[in-house]
Formats: sequence, C-alpha cells, structure tokens
Amino acid sequence: MSAGELRRRLLDEGVLLCILGPTAVGKTELAIELARRIDGEIISADSRQVYKLMDIGTAKPTPQQRKLVPHHVIDCVYPDQTFSAAEFVRLAEEAISDIRRRGKVPLLVGGTGLYFRALVDGLFEGPSADEELRRRLREEARLFGPEHLHTKLRQVDPDAAAKIHPNDLVRVIRALEVYEKTGKPISKLQKQWRSGSPKHPFIAFCLSRGREELYRRIEERVDRMMEMGFLEEVKRLLDMGYSRDLPSMQTFGYKELAAYLCGEIGLEEAIRETKKRTRRFARKQIIWFRGDDRLIWVEARSATPDRLIELALTHLDRSRASHR
Repeated sequence: MSAGELRRRLLDEGVLLCILGPTAVGKTELAIELARRIDGEIISADSRQVYKLMDIGTAKPTPQQRKLVPHHVIDCVYPDQTFSAAEFVRLAEEAISDIRRRGKVPLLVGGTGLYFRALVDGLFEGPSADEELRRRLREEARLFGPEHLHTKLRQVDPDAAAKIHPNDLVRVIRALEVYEKTGKPISKLQKQWRSGSPKHPFIAFCLSRGREELYRRIEERVDRMMEMGFLEEVKRLLDMGYSRDLPSMQTFGYKELAAYLCGEIGLEEAIRETKKRTRRFARKQIIWFRGDDRLIWVEARSATPDRLIELALTHLDRSRASHR
C-alpha cells in the first residue's frame, strides 16, 4: 500500500525521486529494488556511463539488471565524442517526460553531483567564453603543469578548488575564467544561482557508509572488475583506435590500465593506482554532496526500499503541510 501511495503522489505532485551518493556505496541495487516496487524507470546521473563500449570500468548496470528495470541516459556517445551537462539535462528531461507519459515513475540515480544540480536547478550560465584567456591558461598548464593552475584557483576560490581535481583542466580553467571576468568566485555565484526555486521539485536521498567500509567496497569492486575483464576492455578500446589521451579515457582505471598496456607501469601498480584514485574520487563526491543541504542522508546499510518509501512519504507530508 505504501509503495502504491508513493507512486501515486510522486506522479500527481510531479516530484522527482533521486538516489545519490559516492561510487561503490550501493546505489544501483537499491535503486533497482525501489524502482520495481513503485513501477519506476531509472535515469542514470553518471558522467562515465554515458560512453558506449566502456561497460566494466564504469560499473554500468548489467544486461540482466536493465531487463528488470529500464535505464535511460546510458550508452549515449562513443568515447571520442563530447558529452556536456547541457546534453545530459536535455536527455534526462526527455526521459522524465516519456516515463511519466507512460504512467511510470522516473527515478534519478547516480553520483555525478553536477548532473543532479543541472537537472533540478538549471544550468549555471556565467560569463561567456573568453577564448584568448582560455588559450593563455592552457599554455600555462602546458608549461608549468595542471597543478599550477589549480594552485591559482585555490588562492582565489578555495571552495571550487576543493571540488575540482587538478587534472580536470576544463573545469579549472572555467573557474579561473569566471573569476577573472567577474571578480567573484564561481562557487559563490553558483550558490546564488541555486538559491531560487528548483526547476523540478524533488526528494533526494544520499547514501553514506563509514570511510573504511566504503574504501573496502571500492577495492573489492576494482578486483571484481579485473576478474570480469576490465583489462581486456581497455585493450579493446586502444585496439579500436581510441586514444588514451581522450577525456573519457582519463577515467580512473582506464588511464592506469592503458599505461600498463603501453609498458609504462606494472599491472599491480596500475590496480593499486586505480583503487587510490577511486578512493580520492569518492571523497570529492562526498564533499560535493555535503555542500547541498537539501539532500536526505541515509546510512546505506539501513537503506531498504521500505525505509526510503517511508521517508519519502514523510517528506511529502511535511511539504504539503508547510504550503498550507
């Protein structure tokens, strides 16, 4: 009865249900169970699962899982094609409309905080691109290394620097560009942009685990990926002509295994570095999500479909009462 009530209210009130959290926290299995209970379909909010041919290393839901529950915004582009937050929003909006039109419940699931915020709040536009400034910053990165630009960003916008990896030159350069053109940190402008009403009313659960437990799950997942043929997947991509320098191939695991296949490091070191980078990535995801006080944090070990259904109904009741 509760699952049916939640399904009805989500559709009647146009509320988007979300399950977020860091990599390896346990989102996929829980989301599939919940989607089956409320007759839902999943929209992936994962910036890596959009790439075709990159299946094992991005931990895509298996074909069997996709048969249980339809998934959207997966396998959208090839590894040498670009994919932006704007493109994600367009495809997610189309999926939401289609899912609801068929009487199903859309369920947003993933760990890419930027995609979540772009969908529910709209895209942060900021000042227009300054190609000359970007060229100069790229040249600085070439001469002095990416850490040089990240240090400059840390000096003017420590909040943004804490959320952007030093090797993510596109976002580092954009943050520096916004600061130089406006005199204001991009992190501050984004907070102002997000202070209005969301485009989509939503309930967002964010799963958490203790650090040691999460790290253990990450390491076990990497080992499992290797057993499933992760190395062979990377070799196949390289053999197909996809450059290891592509943004898609900078994803943790792909970068390290490509270095091994090119004879630059040993296999054990590649696996060790993959685990290390994945742990670091998970920490950055948690920092990102902690910055959004609208999320409902749930300990993953106690997160069951029944528990989330109960919490979601309580949230809907409180929202209704506050608007009376």
